[in-house]
Order: sequence, then structure tokens, then C-alpha cells
Amino acid sequence: MLLCRSLDQTPGVSRTLAHQLLRSGTSIGANVEEGQGSQSRADFIAKYAIACKEARETHYWLRLLAASGVAAESQLKDLLDEANQLVAILTAIIKSARQNTTERSK
Repeated sequence: MLLCRSLDQTPGVSRTLAHQLLRSGTSIGANVEEGQGSQSRADFIAKYAIACKEARETHYWLRLLAASGVAAESQLKDLLDEANQLVAILTAIIKSARQNTTERSK
């Protein structure tokens, strides 16, 4: 959020990218939270899949910030790494939930 707050101070591309990054980044947690309160395994998987897509989108916006020169890649390194880790974690959770669903239906 500090990065978005900083980028939001500059009108134009920086502000636009900051808003996109903030939306996708906060959507990850919101969908995980919804998944925790899901009504079914299918709902759980769907919410986590959306969270994973949002993590991938967040990674995209971070890469775009670096590629456009709006922010230095060195400044974004930790955030890029965290976004990658979130994608990996969420993907593993989704795969596990799908496997458990398949095993239960046998």
C-alpha cells in the first residue's frame, strides 16, 4: 500500500497503475477471506482461483511498473517475489482441494 500511496501522488500513468495495483492486490486477500467462509468445496476452489488470478494480475502490474520506468525493478523486487510466492501457494491450495474433491467422489 505504501507503493500505491507513493505512486498516487503523481498524476497520469503512475496514478493509473497505482489504482490497478491496489485493486488487484487487495482483491487477493478479499477472495481468500471469502473462500474461508465458503458454503461448499466448489465455492472454496472458485474463490481461491479468483485470488490466484488476482495475484497473477498484481504480478503483471508490478512488472509493468518496472518496464515502464515508473518504479525501479530493484524497488519492486520484494513485491514481485511475494506475488510469485502467493501464486505458488494459492495454486498448491487449489490443486489440493481439487484432488480431495476427486478422491471424495470416488
